Amino acid sequence: MALPIKYNIRNLTVRKGTTIATALTIGLTIGVYLLVMALARGIDLTLASSGEPLNLIVLRNGSTAELNSDVSPEQLNSLMYLDGIARDGDQPLAAPEQITLVYRARKGATQGSNVVIRGVGPMSSKLRSGFKLAAGRMFQTGLNEAVVSRRISERFQGMDIGDKFRVQTTDYTIVGSFDAGGKAFESELWVDVNTLRSATKRDTYTSVLLRVKDAAAQDALGKRISDDQRLQLKAVPERKFYEDQQGAASGVLKGLGVFVAFIMAVGAGFAGMNTMYATVARRTKEIGTLRVLGFSRRSILTAFVMESVAMATLGVVVGILVALPLNFVSTGTSNFTTFSEIAFNFRVTPDLMLYALIFGAAIGFFGSLLPSIRASRFKIVDALRA
Repeated sequence: MALPIKYNIRNLTVRKGTTIATALTIGLTIGVYLLVMALARGIDLTLASSGEPLNLIVLRNGSTAELNSDVSPEQLNSLMYLDGIARDGDQPLAAPEQITLVYRARKGATQGSNVVIRGVGPMSSKLRSGFKLAAGRMFQTGLNEAVVSRRISERFQGMDIGDKFRVQTTDYTIVGSFDAGGKAFESELWVDVNTLRSATKRDTYTSVLLRVKDAAAQDALGKRISDDQRLQLKAVPERKFYEDQQGAASGVLKGLGVFVAFIMAVGAGFAGMNTMYATVARRTKEIGTLRVLGFSRRSILTAFVMESVAMATLGVVVGILVALPLNFVSTGTSNFTTFSEIAFNFRVTPDLMLYALIFGAAIGFFGSLLPSIRASRFKIVDALRA
């Protein structure tokens, strides 16, 4: 005969001190897990949304990122008029670009991080959706001017409109700020590609962004560029390029989140186990009475486990409520592929909350299993005498 559910509910409400303490312990564990995983999910969603479906990014063979790539003007001339590239009037949709890094201190701190400076051309904004000016104006071609992502402006010192920054010996003036719809280039400053080449004293570009006519042309053109031994270049779909960065950038955070959550889960499990052992000790006569009334050992075991899982579920709710206020809050961390700042939002998504629920229920289940087994094995006479 199974114990009624209202018996478990009554026990949780009567012993509200124990219930609240256990729920808060598990809630802290779940909250930390969700916060770290929300960081990683924010990076994933930022990078996953950055690639355009019909874009190819061309890099030097063997390069894993734009920073360690170079494309010569001769190679660019060979690329510009290949079959399969989409056109805007009589101009191919191709954007040679160059990136470099500049170190800036964060606002309110003495320490900082590298920020990406991207040299772009007239076609660059056409090949990236989501770009729009938020304030000021666009830089003028040929001048040492820059536009800065609004997120970078909010996070770093000297990154407001009117401020200057230096690339080697060249000073750039920030004349505008932009939004990028949550994409990866919201972590960048944009300048004219030719002035950046002059400032860095490099004749080459670091990458070329191409827009193809259709998906079939993307495969064919990518293969043609990668297979051409004279070019010594490789063409990667832009989405795949950012997917590869996604694994490197968020993998460390995910590993850290799982490790920290596991250590805290062990602690929470032992705390829950101690609580359940104390509960069993206090309820020995009650257990004996239940056995006299005809309830089986299995039903008593199930009832105690259910109570623990219910307390853990309350803890999950607490953890989610702790994490939810940070949803969409802007932050940043290091991109381990580019060794620069990547700005993004915390994202507490429904699937993360589901994982948290499963994780919390598992803590409650395994933490209560041994005490519940002990409770179910009491002999009726011994329980009534206790």
